[in-house]
Order: sequence, then structure tokens, then C-alpha cells
Amino acid sequence: MVRVAPGKVGVWALAEVRWACASTALFALGLGAWWADAPAWLWWALLLACCVAGGWEPAVAGVRALRERTLDVDLLMVVAAAGAAAIGQVVDGALLIVIFATSGALEAVLTRRTADSVRALLDLAPQRATRVVGDGEEVVDASALRVDDEVLVRPGERVGADGVVVAGVGEVDEASITGEPLPVAKTVGAEVFAGSLNGSGALRVRVTRDPADSVLARIVAMVERASATKARTQLLIEKVEQRYSLGVVVATLALFAVPLAFGAELQPTLLRAMTFMIVASPCALVLATMPPLLAAIANAGRHGVLVKSAVAMERLGGVTAVAVDKTGTLTEGRPRLVDVRPVASDVRADEVVALAAAVERWSEHPVASAIVSAASERGLELAEARDFRATPGVGVAAVVGGRKVSVVADPSSAVDGETAVVVEVDGERVGVLVLADRVRPSSAGAVAGLWGVTGARPVLLSGDNPGAAQRVAAEVGIEDARGGLLPQDKADAVADLRDRGHRVLFVGDGVNDAPAMATADAGIALGRKGSDLTVETADAVVLRDDLDAVPAVVALARRARRVVVANLVIAGSIILALVTWDLVGNLPLPLGVAGHEGSTVLVALNGLRLLAKRAWPGK
Repeated sequence: MVRVAPGKVGVWALAEVRWACASTALFALGLGAWWADAPAWLWWALLLACCVAGGWEPAVAGVRALRERTLDVDLLMVVAAAGAAAIGQVVDGALLIVIFATSGALEAVLTRRTADSVRALLDLAPQRATRVVGDGEEVVDASALRVDDEVLVRPGERVGADGVVVAGVGEVDEASITGEPLPVAKTVGAEVFAGSLNGSGALRVRVTRDPADSVLARIVAMVERASATKARTQLLIEKVEQRYSLGVVVATLALFAVPLAFGAELQPTLLRAMTFMIVASPCALVLATMPPLLAAIANAGRHGVLVKSAVAMERLGGVTAVAVDKTGTLTEGRPRLVDVRPVASDVRADEVVALAAAVERWSEHPVASAIVSAASERGLELAEARDFRATPGVGVAAVVGGRKVSVVADPSSAVDGETAVVVEVDGERVGVLVLADRVRPSSAGAVAGLWGVTGARPVLLSGDNPGAAQRVAAEVGIEDARGGLLPQDKADAVADLRDRGHRVLFVGDGVNDAPAMATADAGIALGRKGSDLTVETADAVVLRDDLDAVPAVVALARRARRVVVANLVIAGSIILALVTWDLVGNLPLPLGVAGHEGSTVLVALNGLRLLAKRAWPGK
């Protein structure tokens, strides 16, 4: 028995495969009867049944297309087979149908493989969840969960909805959502995503997003749109296909009628015309575009980058310049302690940090979190603090070890976008703590990678002050850094790059990046913390906020474009060679059929190479 993986369709479940097998079997029986000198009615019946089994679906589709005043290339194949049978070449006609049906079945299998690779992203969400009700619990459909519901996630279960941990400790595998290769420790207050897998420890999660609006749900919507949309090249080919197919019909009629008018024999003239119709049909040209782009989309999805459509993948492959946001994109988007400056001679740096953290751990301010995190990273023990007071816009104070310790803002000590606070003990200054938004470890490599892929240095566009923008730019290797920009200013800067002839990619995460992203030719959003507006505006979303994925997906898109071009060249060259052979020589019908269908399968296989893991840059 053949086992079919959940969410995947077995080969035999495809109608194209079943009809192709039936057609092939009937052809084998008919050919055997013909070779065995069986009665003519027997092998004729078997071969005609072969033509019906393999050709009825394309014929029906072609008739429907004609009703809509379009010409389907499949209909050309059926007409050619019928014409061959009409002049007594039923074996050649049946062979055409068998090869055509087998080619269609193989294309269906390859297309299904691409679809399965994409669908694997959609099979992550659990269908059921355990909702906490009073002192008990109930199992409900995950789609029935609502914001503020609490769910219990046991070890080995998938999280039913986006939420925040309110009780318990565990390690959650988020690789399918964020691309993080290792399980992530989750404690109270940590965010979890629908579809991620809880490995150890029971977690109690409060739902923060409706299941229909979860990160996974948005991914599903993006992937479904990606599978349904078509690239501009494909749309162009479809427009050309109608005129091209009409031209093939006209040329076929001319090849048949003109020689007959000059006294040529009917059978060889009709056979040459039918062969021409087959080899000139644009099947391979039509399939040259979508398989590479959809395969690239599926591959990017496996690496935590959701490209929204084939059009978006095509756009990414054509960018020649990149503009990036600073805060939350090149940087982590939250303050970190970067410098400690003791003032009193008898106080060490660690003491300054410990005193400040003892007070700040009672505060919810981002600066407080940064100071407490720094103390934890240094392994400092914090003394007990009492009588805590916070003064908005000023700072905090508390009594630590019988002394009054204050942590207050000190703008005079801050430069280039840094934040400085003064630590005072009983009114005397003992040190200054300097905080800044830390550059992501992957930023410098990503900037270099984008430079290498596009051939142009990225441009930094920031709403922060120019000094902070220049400081970050210097760290990551960007020469053109512009600070103090309003959202419209960013959009204008992108428009200026486009006016200079560039196809621009914008990379950002905040709401203020949406106008620039909409103005750019293509946009990539950091989706883990990016705003909903920016994620919706972008052509692609990097789920794990790893900037290394940005140059990788651009390189993959450029490779997909090259494969599309190669496919078009391959298909066009084979069509030209076969047509020339038929016009100036004597191309046998079976050989013409094999060449035509072989080129169709070849371009499909060539495109699907991008599904391989090694196709992802860096693998």
C-alpha cells in the first residue's frame, strides 16, 4: 500500500495521471494488435479508445476556450491527432495523444510537487486547542478562540493562537514560523505564535490576536495569493499565446491548402501540416515562467521569507538599488547599555550598574529594562530597594542599603542618538550610563550581501537624528546615510532613486516605512516586529527578522529570473529547430511530437530545480 503524507496528494489521485495511464495501456494493446496482424477493427478500436482517453479533457478545455473566443494550445494537439487519424495514420495520432497525455501528467505531478512545498507552510496550525474555563478546561476548535481566552499547551502540542505566556515555562520550536533553528525558552510574558511546537513544559497562554489575524493566518493568506497570482512575464506570454496560436492555425492551413492547390498529394501534405501545428505550438513557452517563480517562492518560504506573489518575486529579481531603514531594521529597535562612566573615584563601573538596576527593576520603562538586562548579563547581585518613586519625564529613585539612589535623565551627556542617565547616591553623582539602540549582528553582512547582489551600496534612510544615522551607517558599511526624515521624506528619497533609473528595493519595519515601501519597486518587511501596515505593503516578509535573509532572497529571485530567460531560450530554440526541419526537410510526426513534448517537460524540470535546498544562497 502506498502511504500518502498528510496534506499531500498521491500521484494516482491526479486525474491527468489516471487518464494518461489508461491511454498508454490502450496504445500498447492497440500497437500489439497491429504488429500481430490482428483484425483492423480491433487495433483501430483500441487506438481510437486511446485517443479518447488521453484527449477528451484537452478537447473539452479547448472547446470551452473557443466559446470565450480564445485558442487553447491543447486543442491544437487534439486537432492534429484527429487529422492524423483521418488520413489513416491512427498509430501516429494515438502516439501523439499518448505523449501529450503523459507530458500533461508529468507536468501535473511537478506542479503538485511545487504546491505541496508551498502547502507545507499551511499545515502548521492546529485544528483544536485546550481552552481554560474557570477551574476546568475544554477542547474547542482553534478557530473559535477569541482575544483574552486562555489556552493550555502541553508538551508536544502546537500553540493554538498568537498570545502571551501567563504561566509556565517551556521551550518552543518556532522554526516553522520564524526560521529560528533552535527551540526558544518561553517564560511568563514571552510571546508565542500559532503553529509553533511546544517541546517541554506546559504553558498557559493568553490569546492576543484573533486566530483569523494571527501571524500564521497572514502567512497562509500570503502563500495562497502567491500560488494564485501570475508574473508579468507570464501574463505577457499568455497575451502573445493567443496571437501566436492563431498564427500557427493560419500557417497550418496555408501549409495544407497551398501545396494542394499546386497538385500535391493529400496524405503527405496533411501530415506535414499536422506536424507543423504540433511542433510550433507554444506549450513550452507558456510553462517557461511560472514553475521557476513558484519554486523560488516555496524555497524562500522554507527559509522564513514569505514572498507574496510571483509578481513580487519577479520584482525582487530586478532591483538595482536598496534603501534601508535604521531603527528596528539595521538595529534591534530597543536600547542597550553601551557605556558606563564612573564619576566618583571610589566607585567601579559594576557598582554603578548594580545601584541603577536595583532601582530600575521596579520600573517598566524601556531604559529600565536595558539597565536591568545589563546587570543580569554582568552577573551582578542586586540589593533590595524600597520606597520606590517614579517621576515621569525625570527619572526614578529608591532607598538602597539605607542610601537614596536616583537615576535621572541627562541629555547633556548624550550624543548621536544615545540616551544618557545619571546615577546619584544621596544627591552626589557617582556615574553616567549611556544607552543606544544596538546594531543587529547580521546588519553588516546583510549590507555587504546586498551590495554584492545589486552592485550598488545600500542607502540608509532614517527618521532618527543625522548623527545617529551616521553612527549606525559607519558600523554597517553604508556611505550614504540620511537622518531626520519624515515618512514622506523617505518616500521622496526612494522616488529620487527611481528617477535616476534605479529599480529600488526598500527594507523596513515601522509604520513610517510604509510610504517609502509603497513608492519603491519592491519592498521587504521584517515581519516579527514589523507593523501590520508595513507587512501588508511589502512584497516579501522576513519572519525571523534576520537581515541575512534579505540578500539571500534577492539572489534567489535573480536566479529565478535567469532560469525564466533560459527556459524561454530553450523552448524558443527547440520550436525554431523543429519548425525549420518540418518546413525544409521531412520531420517524422513521432519525432516532432517527442521533441515538442520533451521541451515542455524540460523547461518545467529546469524551473523546479529551484525547489532544492541548495538553491537557497549560502547552502
